Amino acid sequence: MKLLRLTLRQVRYTNKTFWRNPASAFFTFAFPLMFLVIFTSLLPKGDVQIAGLFVKQSTYYVANMAAFSVITACYTNIAMSVTFQRDAGILKRTQGTPLPGSAYLAARVLHAMLMALLLVVITAAFGRLFYNADIPAGGTLLRFAVMLIVGAAAFCSLGLAMTSFVPNAEAAPAVVNASILPLLFLSGIFIPIGDTSPAWIRWVARIFPVRHFALGMSAGFFGTPFEWKDVLVVAAWGVGGLLVGARRFSWEPRR
Repeated sequence: MKLLRLTLRQVRYTNKTFWRNPASAFFTFAFPLMFLVIFTSLLPKGDVQIAGLFVKQSTYYVANMAAFSVITACYTNIAMSVTFQRDAGILKRTQGTPLPGSAYLAARVLHAMLMALLLVVITAAFGRLFYNADIPAGGTLLRFAVMLIVGAAAFCSLGLAMTSFVPNAEAAPAVVNASILPLLFLSGIFIPIGDTSPAWIRWVARIFPVRHFALGMSAGFFGTPFEWKDVLVVAAWGVGGLLVGARRFSWEPRR
């Protein structure tokens, strides 16, 4: 109980720190909406075929920008911010306080997941208001919530694991973005992929968790079949990230 209490208290402090940097907070919430408006405005209007169903392009991007917002909050932001704190000596100093390291990291993960949830709600509401997009409801809501929680936790785990591969804070933006940006394109987040896409793109997408997470999230918006194997693949990557992070995570700046 004491560890839980310390973790929840640290979540509150992490939240205060987040909102005290208004520029960072603003762009965290603005990026998914900005990309949603850009893609729906620039690309030709039409329908996208998903699992045999045709959905409006605007609805397609509402769902995928919701997935993108979770990845941004839970993977990109975690990997970069924790690396910055490591190189600034904040993580090392934290270990000299009564706060357990596990509580500190758990608080970072919980806060990222809460921000991801808020981003999904805002993106879905924006899509409903301006694009008349369907939003998860009824029987699909529970499965959507499962994928959202599992995906958010998995990408947080992968973000912490990625910090062990980033040599220093200056390299963090380049390394982290290089690890996720190609997958966002190859997994259909920014550009729809289908049976006509090159086989190697579909093969790569099936290996990594981004595509599976996007499909699970999209099922709640489109009404396409929900596959539990997508949840299992994302969860497996999360467990792998947890194991790598437990073995390689560093509290001190790397030399």
